[in-house]
Amino acid sequence: MKKSILFITCEEAHHICDKNQYGEATLWERVKLGIRLSWCKITKAYTKRNNKLTELIEKSDANCLNDEEKNNLQTQFEKELAKQK
Repeated sequence: MKKSILFITCEEAHHICDKNQYGEATLWERVKLGIRLSWCKITKAYTKRNNKLTELIEKSDANCLNDEEKNNLQTQFEKELAKQK
């Protein structure tokens, strides 16, 4: 089976969509994704969910632990586990 230049599989479209979210997709990949989005409902839904997730993560005000806090938490876990043995 000859591979088409313009048409891509759903899996390839999902991969390109993920790359596009991080600005890593080439112009040619974006063109192929656009063609796929023009007719594939599954890829459209995936892209919509992916965009929504990215938007929510960017809007969130998540506070992550710094390295010192992570180490302290790890030490506390280990102490509690040692008590249980």
